[in-house]
Amino acid sequence: MKEKIVQTAGRDQLGDFAPQFAHLNDDVLFGEVWNEDAINVKTRCIITVVSLMASGITDASLTYHLQNAKAHGVTREEIAAIITHATMYVGWPKGWAVFRLAKEVWNEDQPAQTEKERYQRSIFFPIGEPNPYGDFFVGQSYLAPVSTEQVPVYNVTFEPGCRNNWHIHHAKSGGGQMLICVGGRGYYQEWGKAPVELTPGTVINIPAEVKHWHGAAPDAWFSHLALEIDGKDASTEWLEAVAAEDYDRLNAEN
Repeated sequence: MKEKIVQTAGRDQLGDFAPQFAHLNDDVLFGEVWNEDAINVKTRCIITVVSLMASGITDASLTYHLQNAKAHGVTREEIAAIITHATMYVGWPKGWAVFRLAKEVWNEDQPAQTEKERYQRSIFFPIGEPNPYGDFFVGQSYLAPVSTEQVPVYNVTFEPGCRNNWHIHHAKSGGGQMLICVGGRGYYQEWGKAPVELTPGTVINIPAEVKHWHGAAPDAWFSHLALEIDGKDASTEWLEAVAAEDYDRLNAEN
């Protein structure tokens, strides 16, 4: 039997003050629209979350609909991909605001057992699997696809002390990369320039043909979203590892 959505919030909160509004909310919106058969409840939950997000609504009503989405089968991985996809159209500030609420709703009940699990609970995006480009990293890193359509987005996670080699994103035109820090603490450095500390919310724009590296602080996990910028004849050239003495000196100074 198809689940029937029942809502009484309108009458409970506004029945005496605005009975017509209560009727429209409980009987029409939830009683008729939510129970219409053309699309399933899970899909309606997703549409509702995206609609509220696009409208900039991040109050208790969005929390309710996030909880409703989780209750109707939307997984942590799915909601991360949904919010990320919608962010590309409605804007980064709205994306960050919704993620803050979603992290609370999808926070696992069971305590984390390992350092990796504890860190995973502190960020919304999945850590993923060991990085297939690990030969170009010092230490252990992980890679998780967040979106593989339209704008490819990957979450890259570094264990403490892990960093990638110096490298260059080549392109005849366009190209480059954008990094958006989503967890922990790390560093970004361009050749010949001072390093930049990365904390959640930091955005780094890397033009093509710039030699650089990025990675975790020695005492902290670190994650960033990596967005590859479309370019003509784009490629990545991996170079030498960051000198250990330079990395150690960098962290001693910070």
